[in-house]
Amino acid sequence: MSKFAELVERNPWRRNPWFETVGEAQRRARKRLPKTIYSSLIAGTQAGITVTDNVEAFNELGFAPHVIGATPERSLATTVMGQEISFPVLISPTGVQAVDPDGEVAVARAAANRGTAMGLSSFASKPVEEVTAVNDKVFFQIYWLGSREDILARAQRAREAGCQGLIVTTDWVFNVGRDWGSPEIPEKVDVKAVARLAPEMITKPRFALSWIRDGKLIVPDLSAPNIAHKGEPGPTFFDVYGTWMNTPPPTWEDLKWLREQWGGPFMVKGVSRIDDAKRAVDIGATAISVSNHGGNNLDGTPATIRVLGPIADAVGSDVDVLLDGGIRRGSDVVKALALGAKAVMIGRAYLWGLAANGQVGVENVLDLLRMGVDSSLMGLGKADVHDLSRDDLIIPDGFERSYGA
Repeated sequence: MSKFAELVERNPWRRNPWFETVGEAQRRARKRLPKTIYSSLIAGTQAGITVTDNVEAFNELGFAPHVIGATPERSLATTVMGQEISFPVLISPTGVQAVDPDGEVAVARAAANRGTAMGLSSFASKPVEEVTAVNDKVFFQIYWLGSREDILARAQRAREAGCQGLIVTTDWVFNVGRDWGSPEIPEKVDVKAVARLAPEMITKPRFALSWIRDGKLIVPDLSAPNIAHKGEPGPTFFDVYGTWMNTPPPTWEDLKWLREQWGGPFMVKGVSRIDDAKRAVDIGATAISVSNHGGNNLDGTPATIRVLGPIADAVGSDVDVLLDGGIRRGSDVVKALALGAKAVMIGRAYLWGLAANGQVGVENVLDLLRMGVDSSLMGLGKADVHDLSRDDLIIPDGFERSYGA
């Protein structure tokens, strides 16, 4: 560590590294990160209708608490895709976590330390083998990219690395335009890219210093090592993206084929319709994620919490139903569970924690959500997350959306 970095770390006026809300993690991430990088963490397509609704819809749901009946101890543990986890929050797969030098490895350690599972993106910046080395509850996420042989090879590599399940993301529409501007992501970190980002980096010294260890600069890796064969250099994100855009979208027969080839726990991610949920059951999926890609797909898609209940009612007895999108508090988790979810997956929340304080920041976010789940259960007089139901909620008329029935 340089002398300047030591002075920064020893500064007695530095804020407490612990943050008390996910909103504070976001504020610190925004303060610490260069503008371009932070913009990529809040991205949503077009007008951002869906990304906004994902968050704000939770505020429309109320609780119906009991004043007597709280139990002294509450059980938060559950099982998702055959994996026992300490509380019903998992890490959702997100690509290229270059807001911290350790990226996905730091997130995997944090999840393991808190007893939960992690979804690892096929666009991750760290090889799957490095991630499974620190967390034995990893689900590998796949996009339908390239030929069947290419896709199966990535799945087999994940299996050999020790991944416990497969997540197939199905809801991407290649619309990355935003009304408020999209961040320009360099193809690789070279002299040209550094020069372009230098004005932003100069104003964010703590972020810049975090990439210097033992006097050496760690160059952020913007490649996709899990798209390549083990041991081979990964292609750039833009090379992958070009191939992806030119790959025909999967059919239900394609997904059934991959599920059969994989032979283990299998999640279809991106479901928002009842008929699609039933088709996932028909092909033998183990789980579905009610998801709209965090608002990064077809803008105008309803918030996931609005469509969760009808989907869970239709297929919840056949598959594990998860939700992702808009989770910011433990009370949000409890609302999703009361509407039929087995667990939730978080994306932006843990990325803000990672940006704010590395692995410890991710653990901080998970701790906040765990405490929020526990206190919500206490207020509702529940001893176990599995005891939650619609009766614990006040659901306004017209809140839920049901289509595809």
